Order: sequence, then structure tokens, then C-alpha cells
Amino acid sequence: MNSFKYLFLKIICLIFLLTGASLLLEAQLLPGFKATGIFNEQETTINDRWENVRITINAPMQFNRKGKTYVIFFALPNGNSIEWTKGKKITAGDDWHFNIQHIAAQTRYIRNLDKKNTYIIAYLMAEQKSWPTWKRTTTNALPLIKNIIDSTANLFKAYSPKLVLNGHSGGGSFIFGFLDAVEEIPNNIERIAFLDSDYGYDEALHKNKLISWLNQNDTHKLVVLAYNDSVVIYNGKPVVSPTGGTWYRSRLMQRNFSATYPFTTVADTAMITHKALNGRIKMIFKENPGGLIYHTVQVERNGFILSLLSATRFDRKKYFTYFGERAYDKLIGD
Repeated sequence: MNSFKYLFLKIICLIFLLTGASLLLEAQLLPGFKATGIFNEQETTINDRWENVRITINAPMQFNRKGKTYVIFFALPNGNSIEWTKGKKITAGDDWHFNIQHIAAQTRYIRNLDKKNTYIIAYLMAEQKSWPTWKRTTTNALPLIKNIIDSTANLFKAYSPKLVLNGHSGGGSFIFGFLDAVEEIPNNIERIAFLDSDYGYDEALHKNKLISWLNQNDTHKLVVLAYNDSVVIYNGKPVVSPTGGTWYRSRLMQRNFSATYPFTTVADTAMITHKALNGRIKMIFKENPGGLIYHTVQVERNGFILSLLSATRFDRKKYFTYFGERAYDKLIGD
């Protein structure tokens, strides 16, 4: 009799656990979204809400109610479409741009690794394929950028999302546009990442605002990736001015912040890594003695993964290596 009761209790507990898990990971198609048919994802595209801006939002079919929901705003690099930025398996005749960022596959890698939390990504593209150009030519650009962030985040208000501002190349102009549009960075912005994209960093405009935000909450994290673009010569000319590249701007930002935070620095012939606030600030600068162009390579070789998982329990070499072999190859779609 006791054995029967014990077996009965085990069955009841198993049913409870399975039912609870299904509730936590309930699949649902969001309003206006369509299932993609691959990788258990859903998507929607907004073409006409903001002037000359296209947004594609990709979400998993299952949301984990127990963890956090992150909405990642990825501002596209200059000259790239959303399709190129997402990436796909390359076949004969495909444009080479499909194989240089793979943000979709890197997002899938993050989702597979961190199953506790839910990751939604919004790809942000200006019609001109250049956020700096869009800002210069668009009336009320800064209020529009703020509205893009607020309105998109509001789509997921039922999940109390935490927001991530992320971008590559000219996408950093979008991030700085948001920083310039607000008096202080909102607390629900949990992470800001510049993937070789902080050309627009201005000490007078951005230093104190970023420091105040970092001090506001110990969940706030800043990631900066850059390489020494100051030594690159292309077609006989420097690719950036002496003070206009990410190498100069990123080092300036680090020097500015070092007056407030004590940094630890580790350097070798390949990388210089600066950390502060127990890793909540991480700046990695790629050395470039050969004068090569590493602009997109920083993203392709797990840079986007690093930008989201830095200062988390997954920020270890056994999971992925920044500037190592691509960790996400098996997750690249057709």
C-alpha cells in the first residue's frame, strides 16, 4: 500500500512538473506575427509607421515566463539590408553580404544557450541603408528614434521587457540618436553595445549620461568592440580621419570612464581588454599591426554573441570565443 501511494505521488508530481513547464514555455503566435517555418520562430515587418524606416522583428514561438524578456534593437550597418544582416547559407550566385554578420544565427545560438530568458530581436534599417544619412536628412529624427524604441518595446509590454541597444558600423548613429533624445537613459535599457560603431561618441554629450546610467542599476552593462582602423589604408587613402575612427573614439571613451571607474587591463599582441564594474563595462580593442580591415569580422566571429552574453554566466570560453571560430554555423538558415 505504501509503495502504491509513493508511486501515485510520483506520478502526480511528474504531471505537475510537466504542466508547469508547459505553462512557462507556452507557444503562442503574437498578434501580427507569422511563423517562419524554421527554427521555431515568428516574425513581423513594419514598413510604413516611421519615415523611411523598416523594422523586422523576430521572436521565438515560446516565451519563458519565469525569466526575463529582452528586446534587442539591432541598428543595421551602413550599406546593408535586413536580409544580408540576418544572413543565410551561401549558394552559387548569392551576394557575399549574406555571409558577413549572421545576426539571425547568432541570436539562435544565444536562445539555445540561455533557455531561461527570452530574446526578441528587432532589425532596424533606414531606407538609405545609413543611419547617419537618415539622421541628417530626416526632420525630427531624434524624437522619431525615441518613438521607434518606445513603440516597439510597447508591443511586448505584457512581458515587462528589458531593452538592449545594439548596432554595427553606422548603426551606432541610431544608438547615439536615442541617447541624444533623452535627458537620461531609461532604467529599462539593460545593455548598450557598440560593435565597431561608436564613431559618434562625444565626450560632452554622452560621457555623463552613460556613467549615470551605469550607476543607476547594477544590471546595466556596456560593451564596446573596436579595432585599430587608424592604420588601415584603402585605395591609397586612410579609411578614417585621425580622430574619426572607432579606435580613437573607443579609447577616448575608456579614458573618460577611467576617471570614474578603476579598470583592469589585459593586453597581448592580438587584443587589449579593459574591464570595470566587475565586468559590467567591457571594451575589447583588436590590435592591427598588418593594417587589415576587421570591420565586419568582429561581428561575424561571435561578436554579437559576446555583446549580449558579456558579464553573464555564459561569458566563458567553453561556450564561445570572441574572434574564434564561428560558434553558430549549425544554426544558419537557408
